Amino acid sequence: METDRNVLGGDLEECGLDPVTGFFRDGCCSTGPEDLGSHTVCAVMTAEFLAHQESVGNDLTTPRPGLGFAGLKPGDRWCVVAARWLQAYHAGVAAPVVLASTHRRALETVPLEVLRAHAVDVPPDLSSLG
Repeated sequence: METDRNVLGGDLEECGLDPVTGFFRDGCCSTGPEDLGSHTVCAVMTAEFLAHQESVGNDLTTPRPGLGFAGLKPGDRWCVVAARWLQAYHAGVAAPVVLASTHRRALETVPLEVLRAHAVDVPPDLSSLG
């Protein structure tokens, strides 16, 4: 089985376990054919991003116990749908991104330079960003 890769070309790193994120609820922004939304951007939730998502019909804060979802709060790391993250970017409320935990499939929707501009895990050697 091929290892999932991140947008920097390295192994995909864990996004978050508290709460457990990912389309497969494995803590990673792994994806596959069944992930039609492409939950591939590892984002750090902010109040502005969460409010924007709710305003466009994507309520990420309301708990849904039946689905094992406690609701998100600022500071949580969550694998968000690439198109939803890009929508927030265009609205000026993009959440910070953890590049090492963002799946390379996100690049089908969001340009790397846009993700880089919102990165919270920039390595010391910027040349490694490609």
